Amino acid sequence: MKKTKSLLFTLAMMAVAFTAMSCKQTKTTSDGIEYTYIKEGSQAPKNGEFVLYHLVVKTDKDSTFISTYDQSAPAYLQFNDSIPRQSGMDEIFLGLKKGDSIAFETTAQKVFADNVPFFLKSDQKVKISIGVVDVLDYEGVEAYFNAIQEAEMKKQAENSVKQLEIDTQIIQDYLAANNIEATRTSSGLYYVIESEGTGAAIETGDLAFVHYAGYLMDGTLFDTSIKTLAQEKGVYNEQRDSMDGYAPLEVRVGMGQVIQGWDEGLALLKKGDKAKFFIPSPLAYGDRNAGGPIQPNSVLIFDVEITDVQK
Repeated sequence: MKKTKSLLFTLAMMAVAFTAMSCKQTKTTSDGIEYTYIKEGSQAPKNGEFVLYHLVVKTDKDSTFISTYDQSAPAYLQFNDSIPRQSGMDEIFLGLKKGDSIAFETTAQKVFADNVPFFLKSDQKVKISIGVVDVLDYEGVEAYFNAIQEAEMKKQAENSVKQLEIDTQIIQDYLAANNIEATRTSSGLYYVIESEGTGAAIETGDLAFVHYAGYLMDGTLFDTSIKTLAQEKGVYNEQRDSMDGYAPLEVRVGMGQVIQGWDEGLALLKKGDKAKFFIPSPLAYGDRNAGGPIQPNSVLIFDVEITDVQK
């Protein structure tokens, strides 16, 4: 008898738990968007406070085209109860509370109004999920994002150290294979002065005029200021030529106008010098995609000639 009661009790508790799990609250906006609380929070924002949230938007084929998770931080909005609710999306976002987890499906028109992405039709369904991370005042949100920025900077610095080791080996292998003797600076830049000039040495703040040609490690020319070289390599740009773009580049040295490898390398030269820079990616564009053939973590080679220096 006791076993029977125990079994009935267990089954009853399971039924209660299942009912609680299945009874997710659903609400409907004034324009007909039906949204479901996967989890409902309780702390509503006060005027002036910030709601931090993650957002994922998918097509009806489950292809994600917006996701704050791909960024280093959540999105946020500043709450104000006087903001007019002009659409169902306004009602949903201005009703968010700390701890909310919401999911819904509706048309692209109701989500984006007059700004429907070109790859969607107005009546095409999109799937949206929103998860509120926190509700914070100004000081709290400032501290939150400062902490994220510091963590990201630390991560980037650690990654740069690791990538520098990889790039250094790539450069050293290249130098050895091509019988090139280069000097390495403390930052990791390798350089060779191929022809010495007789002019003034470049100092921080000087205006240097630089003819250059930039290559990837496989010999691909990705940019040059030399017209004849551009024509020879098939990268000539007539529009650039019409704007006098094939001329020495003017660089205020040491002012951060160019990549770090250039700023450091140019400061080692003087008027008339011809040199070659081997720049590891942390001193170039890092893990960013710089466009064209320059992929993340690309080691770059530059031939440079200092045509003039203005103090």
